[in-house]
Amino acid sequence: MASPPPGRTALVTGCSSGIGRATALRLHRRGLRVYATAREPGTLEDLAGLGIRTLALDVTDIDAARAAVETVTADHGAVDVLVNNAGYGLSGTIEETGLERVRHQFETNVFGLVGLTQLVLPGMRARGSGRVVNLSSIFGRYAAPGGGHYQASKHAVEALSDALRLEVAGFGIRVVVVEPGPVRTAWGRTFLDGLPSGRHDSAYRRFHERTAEYYEAIYNGGRRSLAGMFAIEADRVASVIEKAVRARRPRARYPVGLLAASTIALRRVTPDTVFDNVYLRRQFPVP
Repeated sequence: MASPPPGRTALVTGCSSGIGRATALRLHRRGLRVYATAREPGTLEDLAGLGIRTLALDVTDIDAARAAVETVTADHGAVDVLVNNAGYGLSGTIEETGLERVRHQFETNVFGLVGLTQLVLPGMRARGSGRVVNLSSIFGRYAAPGGGHYQASKHAVEALSDALRLEVAGFGIRVVVVEPGPVRTAWGRTFLDGLPSGRHDSAYRRFHERTAEYYEAIYNGGRRSLAGMFAIEADRVASVIEKAVRARRPRARYPVGLLAASTIALRRVTPDTVFDNVYLRRQFPVP
């Protein structure tokens, strides 16, 4: 693994908290020129105080995305490293979740990522180098009940990254997927807030209640659970992103955390029914 060449410029999305913020800090300390972005630039004031350039960017707004890339390009010629971190988790069953909420999930987690990537690729191609790091999840490899739409968005990120990796390799551009297990960040609070546990008429009412209890245990340190025991901190993920950015020959995928590595390996070698019954039904609430 080698340090990045002088003058390398990174654009990081979703830096208001959690993984994005930790990544911006790590890359800045490694000497990259970092542009940290968030929907609310006021949340980035402490990063700006450290010398990190900050920009307002809602990834669902293609004009804002274009303006951000144009700013970096005007300053430094191109974006050398793009970290597609912005996203959120939509909770709810497939049956009950309204299509508008599903569309917004994909607008943020998938279409926003694609749009921003399309904007930076011409500059990377012109330079003959570049690095695109896409934040997926342990749920980009398998799915559990109660979060199918979020998990589908991460499956999409995995597929898009696989295709893109082959499409741009000949131009010197490397594409990496980072797959964390459960991470203790504000993401968990957002996911919990979206749980439809108050719907008393729902056929899934008890399932929603148990799901809320399950994720509370992970993100808020309630009762012990396997996922809670192996949950990791945002900086652990940021350290892997830094590794992927700095590596001369990065791997296509970086699972982060013991739970991610072990369950992804288990999923790869077991039939669906075995994985369902041996892992998913034992570790997750099921209606």
